[in-house]
This record gives sequence, C-alpha cells and structure tokens, in this order.
Amino acid sequence: MKIAALCLLAFAAVPTISRAQVPVFQFDKAKSSIGFNVKASVAIDGKFDKWDATMTFTSTDPTTGVLDIKAQADSVDTGSGMKDGKLKGKDFFDAKDNPYITFHSSKIVQTGPNTFDIPGTFTIRGVSKPETLSLTAAGYGTGVDDIKGVMAFDRKEYGMNSGIPFIRIADRVEVDVNLHAEHVSGPLLDVKK
Repeated sequence: MKIAALCLLAFAAVPTISRAQVPVFQFDKAKSSIGFNVKASVAIDGKFDKWDATMTFTSTDPTTGVLDIKAQADSVDTGSGMKDGKLKGKDFFDAKDNPYITFHSSKIVQTGPNTFDIPGTFTIRGVSKPETLSLTAAGYGTGVDDIKGVMAFDRKEYGMNSGIPFIRIADRVEVDVNLHAEHVSGPLLDVKK
C-alpha cells in the first residue's frame, strides 16, 4: 500500500505537458487559402480547393512550432479548365501518381517582432527538397492570428521542365500561404518583441 502511494505521489510530482499547457490553434479554412503564382506570358495563378494545415507547439515559445501543409494536387483551380488539366498532368503536378503537395517544417526562426522563417521539406511530384517559407503574423496576443507567407521554388528542380503550348512560363514559382488561425485553448504564444 505504501509503495503504491509513493508511486502515485512520484507520478503526480512529475510535470507533464498537456494540451491545456500549450497553445492550441485551429485554422479557419473559410478565411484561409493556399495558392501559387508564376510569371508567364499569360497569367498563371491559382489556389488549391482541398488542403489541410496544422501548427502544433510544445511550449509557449513560437519557435517550438511545427507547421504541416498538405494540398491535394488535383484540386488545383486557376479558373481555366485547360490550365487546370495541364497542371494536373504528368508534365507538372503529376496528380494521378503523386496526389499530394506537402510542406513539413523542421524549425521556426523568429526574424522580427512578427516575422518568421520556416525551413522545411517541400514535396511536389514525389520530389522532396529543403525550402523556406517566410511568414508575417498579425494579431499575436489577441487569440486570432492572420498569417501570410511566401515560399519560392524553381519548378525545374522538381522535374517540371515542360511548358504550356503558346505560353512562356518562368522557372520561379511562388507559393502563397494565407492562414487565419484561432486560439482555441492553452496559453497564448510568448512572442519576442
């Protein structure tokens, strides 16, 4: 009986990190978007209609966050069926064989009062490479954060070497991330000013 009581006391004395002790955010998809743009002789920009994103923290320090973004390649929407079909095909997203475009952060580095660089692994067409997403966050401390970010990559490094007939396309592609995050539980983030 004494041993059981001692074990119970020892267990109670060891601090555990619970969901209530860390900031928990949810992204409001109705107010958020994941898109892209590329310079071309005919404008090519669009968004993904089906995607998911999570940001989890192990403490109130924002640099402990992990950002995961997962977009369904075949949900691309440029407003043009012809462009969408070409982008879903083997020359670009190869959506049939590689259905997801993903980004998984490896760390978060605060670069200013409300700016962050997020290096991570970007995967498209089954090719994974290190890329950096640069974010600006507004609303810290209010429980609602609007996060805007850009990540640029060279499409040819991911095997997208083809073009679209009669359209000149630049190699540089910019991914635009606009996330509306709502604090749902736990403490607020402790952002360095």
